[in-house]
Formats: sequence, structure tokens, C-alpha cells
Amino acid sequence: MSGLGNTSVIFDLDGTLVDSEPNYYEAGRQLLAEHGIPDFTWSDHERYVGISTLETVTRWKREYGLRPSVDELLAGKNRRYLDLARTATRAYPEMRAFVELLAAEDVPMAVASGSSLEAITAILAGTGLDARLRTVVSADEVERGKPAPDVFLEAARRLDVVPGDCVVMEDAAPGAAAAHAAGMRCIAIPYVAAQADAPEFATAGLLLRGGQGEFTASAAYDWLCRTR
Repeated sequence: MSGLGNTSVIFDLDGTLVDSEPNYYEAGRQLLAEHGIPDFTWSDHERYVGISTLETVTRWKREYGLRPSVDELLAGKNRRYLDLARTATRAYPEMRAFVELLAAEDVPMAVASGSSLEAITAILAGTGLDARLRTVVSADEVERGKPAPDVFLEAARRLDVVPGDCVVMEDAAPGAAAAHAAGMRCIAIPYVAAQADAPEFATAGLLLRGGQGEFTASAAYDWLCRTR
């Protein structure tokens, strides 16, 4: 038994484990430009941080009046994203260190993400995190994406652990809401600093307003030990 008792840890991927949001932005910018929307900005992109790619392109079709089907838009964005993700995704060093700390104590871990399974798998392999994070759930595999709790509950089921024993690592408000709805504790590391005051983050057990710049593996581990 580790110092964390029965605790299991479920990681969001994008913006939490890895700095992939720039790739998502660039993939979306290219897709929208191809369909006549040339001025999609980073500020525009920030409104979609934390929701699934499927939900993002569904909203784009409605908001921008895009002609292709949702399936076509989804395939186009995923294709562009994968091209970028395979070569240009960086794992956050302190998050990598945290994964190693947990692995050393045999803490059950999973990844639960709004990305496609193909994208998750490619990123984990490209960063080497797949050696430690073998249980993976995509929002494409469950009925509802975040802020619904489905991906986190499915991760707990696959780990064969009780949801109440799980701690979620999240960078986005919809993910924090999903963790709360799943009955799980949450360490929140906001990717968009301006969103740190979002009411969803108020439910987090630990809120690091400074985002990844404030996160350390040792401090997160100590918090888990104190609150288990």
C-alpha cells in the first residue's frame, strides 16, 4: 500500500499533461480558413478549451454556418491535429515527474480526454508517457463529453476503483465540473489564467491559479497524502 492509500489519479490530457493547445488552435485555424473563416484568433480558441473536438466542431458548424457535415469537420480537424501532434507536443516536466512519483508507488492512473482515441494514443506514445499511462478513455467512447462525468466514471470503471477514491487533474472549467459531477476530488491547474475565477473551479480541492507555472510534482503529492 502506498502513502496514498486507495487513491487513484485520472489525468486530463490537453493542457494538463501536455501543452497541446497550440496544436489544437493551429488545426482549427487551418480548418476554418479553408471554409472561409480567415480570422480565427487565439482568443476565439480559448472559448473552446476543455470541451471535446466533436462538441467544438458542432458549435462551429452552427456559429459559422459551415456547409460540411459535423463528421467531415471532425475528420478534417483531427487529421490536421494529428499531423501536428505527432511531431510537436511537449509534456509538462512537472507533470511527467508527478506521473513518475505515482508510478513508483503503484498508484492506479488513467487518462480521460475529450480528444479522439487516435490523438491520445499518438501523444502518449510521442512523449513516452504511454509507458506509465496505459488506461485511456476518449470522450468518443462515452455518451457525453465534459462537463458530464462520463469519461471520468468510465476511467474509474476500467481501473476497477471507486469514483470517490479518484483525484482528477484538470486544466479547464468543464473538466473540473465533470470531476465534481463524478464525485471525485480535483486538482485544478487552469490553462487560461482569466478563467481561474470560473465557478466550476470553486469545486476543486486544490486550485493552482498560476497554472502550470505554479504546479510542482512534490506539492501535488504532498496534498494527496494530506487529504486522502
